[in-house]
Amino acid sequence: MVRGKTQMKRIENATSRQVTFSKRRNGLLKKAFELSVLCDAEVALIVFSTGGKLYEFSSSSMNRTIERYQKRAKDVGISSRMVKDNMQPVKEDAFTLAKKIDILEVSKRKLLGDGLEPCSIDELQQLENQLERSLTRIRARKNQLFREQIEKLKGERGMQPLDLSATKTPQILQDRQIIEVETELFIGPPDSRDTACPQNHKS
Repeated sequence: MVRGKTQMKRIENATSRQVTFSKRRNGLLKKAFELSVLCDAEVALIVFSTGGKLYEFSSSSMNRTIERYQKRAKDVGISSRMVKDNMQPVKEDAFTLAKKIDILEVSKRKLLGDGLEPCSIDELQQLENQLERSLTRIRARKNQLFREQIEKLKGERGMQPLDLSATKTPQILQDRQIIEVETELFIGPPDSRDTACPQNHKS
């Protein structure tokens, strides 16, 4: 027959409660003894019945174990207070940082154009001025990078100033040849032209 699970609540029947107490008390004392022997542990067990009767078990000296427990509890209490005292500034710093982060997040959203509904005209003007200053700095930095890239390209390609005299020389010579071409243009009366240029008349 399978034993049912005992419900964890006070047993109302006094007789059943006393029987259960006796059985479980003996089992608890037995487990305490086994733990001290098998594991070489210092065990102290104190049990008071409903009627105030004391039942105890100690693997060594009950008083020594209690003193050891009290000393340990005191040390743990001091350590806990020290940890708590040391954590207080850390908690305050964390709270301050959290508030700053929230403020920065709100400011970032406003700069991105979100959450502007509760802003006044002065606040919107401040945001606009801040964006304009940011754009000015961004453009200045962009222009600086452009200039640096241009200077770098000039240095890599070895760009030299053009010698304009070398490019103009052939054109100047060509212009001179055009000017020195002999023409048949003659200024004067027709008769004198015939006399001055007999070689042009052929028989």
